[in-house]
Amino acid sequence: MKRKLYDLAHSRAGDKGNTLTLSLIPYRAEDYELLRTLVTADVVKNHMRDIIAGDVIRYELPNLPALQFVCQQALTGGVTTSLTMDTHGKSLSYALLEMEIGD
Repeated sequence: MKRKLYDLAHSRAGDKGNTLTLSLIPYRAEDYELLRTLVTADVVKNHMRDIIAGDVIRYELPNLPALQFVCQQALTGGVTTSLTMDTHGKSLSYALLEMEIGD
């Protein structure tokens, strides 16, 4: 059964220059392992392929539980140079939550 990530987790976004950070935090700690298994750096990169031009690195934070994705070259230059409406990438946390996971 396919499900959207927003059914299982919430997300926060941050930025540093042209680098976007996205957290993925399950509503229930029991769902952390499912997210850890299915939401890989490659899956996130593919899901956001039109936005992220660089590498995606995933950090696992099992004691929180949460996943952190560091997305290089994702903000069209960063806050001071980008002409996009969302220079901080805050709306991109919602783009991540639109991802479908499962069979």
